[in-house]
Amino acid sequence: VQLQASGGGLVQAGGSLRLFCAASGFIFRPNVMGWYRQAPGKQRELVATVTSGGSANYADSVKVRFTVSRDNAKNTVYLQMDNLKPEDTAVYYCNVKDYRSEFWGQGTQVTVSS
Repeated sequence: VQLQASGGGLVQAGGSLRLFCAASGFIFRPNVMGWYRQAPGKQRELVATVTSGGSANYADSVKVRFTVSRDNAKNTVYLQMDNLKPEDTAVYYCNVKDYRSEFWGQGTQVTVSS
């Protein structure tokens, strides 16, 4: 399974970005797709995940501001990020877990200027 993430960039505080991640290859269901992020000098942390059944989970720091969604037919997961803050600056990684394995994308940089 390969994950291709895109959509990162530079945005001013208060702005929005939408991340995309397409998975190629076979993924068992049920599975969980989602996003993690890693800021410089910090550990990788969960941002948001969504199950193949549609249940979403968010880090407290992004609740209300971020929305995770997926298209099961396309094996694609999205992250709509609104009201971005400088502390959201990080490399964002998409992730897929099924009962057998876990897969990571290459990461996409999100930079929020104050």
